[in-house]
Amino acid sequence: MIQTTFRKLLLGCFFAALLSAFSVRAEGTNPVSIPMVIVNTSKEPIAKGKFEPTWDSLKQYQVPEWFRDAKFGIWAHWGPQCQPEDGDWYARNMYLTNTAQGKFHAANYGSPKEIGFKDVIHRWQAQNWDPKKLMALYKSAGAQYFFALANHHDNFDNWDSKYQPWNSVDVGPRKNLIGGWAKAARDEGLRFGVSVHASHAWTWYEPSQEYDGNLTLTNGKFLWWEGLDPQELYAQHHAKSEDSSKNHTGHLQWVWGGGASLPDQAYCDKYYNRTVDLINKYHPDLIYFDDTALPLWPASDAGLKIAAHYYNSSSQLNKGRNEAVLFGKVLDAEQRKCMVWDIERGASPEIEPLPWQTDTCIGQWHYQRQLFNNHHYKTTKTVIQTLCDVVSKNGNLLLNVPLRGDGTIDTDEQEVVEGIAKWMAVNRQCIFGTRPWKKCGEGPALESAAPLTREGFNEGKGKPYTVEDFRYTTKGNILYVIQFGRPASAIHLKLLGTNANLFNGNIHRIQLLGGDKKLAWNQTKDALEIAAPVKAPNDFAIVYKITLESSFWKRWFGKN
Repeated sequence: MIQTTFRKLLLGCFFAALLSAFSVRAEGTNPVSIPMVIVNTSKEPIAKGKFEPTWDSLKQYQVPEWFRDAKFGIWAHWGPQCQPEDGDWYARNMYLTNTAQGKFHAANYGSPKEIGFKDVIHRWQAQNWDPKKLMALYKSAGAQYFFALANHHDNFDNWDSKYQPWNSVDVGPRKNLIGGWAKAARDEGLRFGVSVHASHAWTWYEPSQEYDGNLTLTNGKFLWWEGLDPQELYAQHHAKSEDSSKNHTGHLQWVWGGGASLPDQAYCDKYYNRTVDLINKYHPDLIYFDDTALPLWPASDAGLKIAAHYYNSSSQLNKGRNEAVLFGKVLDAEQRKCMVWDIERGASPEIEPLPWQTDTCIGQWHYQRQLFNNHHYKTTKTVIQTLCDVVSKNGNLLLNVPLRGDGTIDTDEQEVVEGIAKWMAVNRQCIFGTRPWKKCGEGPALESAAPLTREGFNEGKGKPYTVEDFRYTTKGNILYVIQFGRPASAIHLKLLGTNANLFNGNIHRIQLLGGDKKLAWNQTKDALEIAAPVKAPNDFAIVYKITLESSFWKRWFGKN
């Protein structure tokens, strides 16, 4: 036993040295990096097509136009970690007994030695989940696509998984959640996406090793989980990463550096097979990976092979056209040619040359009842202003509206979503099917935009929006100007003055969306001046529709 453990430690050190030698940059996107674990594709072959599992081949990717037009999606980041209703990363932090979630677990469930996360899964029933009703609500709010959580770092699959016995059909709710979500979304005409996070379970669950994380199949005799192997869930028969009991460590080791324990062949193979099984069963239009670049990169080539299979299988389903959208985080300029760049809880400070997406949440990623009790969700105002800012910069917004453990949303969340629907009923034309203008906008918030850090996380760090902030979008011969407030006096758009040499077309008319009167205006060398509307449909994002005379629009707007 001692010799076996010693050999495993030596092997781990050897792999760590290889990772250091072959990965030129810690945030692992270097196309010449050599992965240590080459996954076996014999059980789930890569679909044939033009894409090979290499970075150079994936650069052939083109973002489909449907995604560029869609602009807005809603996400149900919902799984067994919502059962305690105590926020994100519960399945890790419950084992860190000095954390708030560790203390919550002890008070509400008992010691994690007796009631571990496997037992939380067992208690999760999703008894009031009604995907059809929820999807109708999301569609009313303007969502053009919907995301469901396929699995999280907790390693639990929310579908009839062929390779993961810890899944929602066989344990917990005993329902095929991904299947139900997919049908509801497509019945409403929405594109369907899945988010996949399970590549990190290997290190993320390490605090469980002190509790039930080292249990095996034989320990379950005469218990509710008899016949299930906890190691299929926790994957903890390995040496711990450095400082694995510290709460911040998971982020520092996200790219399999910083002292992370490295995944073995069986773990990488299983992850690959599970993900390809998900793709083949549900043919998602979009896949979000909660990974730097691609899953398990650069420790394994699993992510490269999954991406190639996903793109090729989409082409087979769509008469040679790849209609799939794949997201990765912390991408360099070359990787942004291979997939869509996702920015977590933040936004680019400028127009990006390639389409991108921000993902954010009105509260915590997993449901947290305290936010509801204290009425601390993002407001409709914040969501709409974020959407307008992102769209003006060539991006899309994916908004998580977290579900309770029982599968419902609370009254405050309902109010936010209905508020979005109300704004969309008047102003949707300035969002959907638009493209960025020559400049994304003007105003003090843009001038002091906070920089991105790693995955993003610049949300709320700049100046708050005021009535002096504007964003621009365009469609055909129309320029939309979105003002983040209700003006008390005439507005002055400096970028639309003749001296700016950006907008010199003949204006046919200017109107306020949702208003019933034409607006007076005057273009000078310094600015386009527009009279303040007497009445506006809201006080946080009003939209001026500027229509050019038809002979000018191609000349002054061009094609984006």
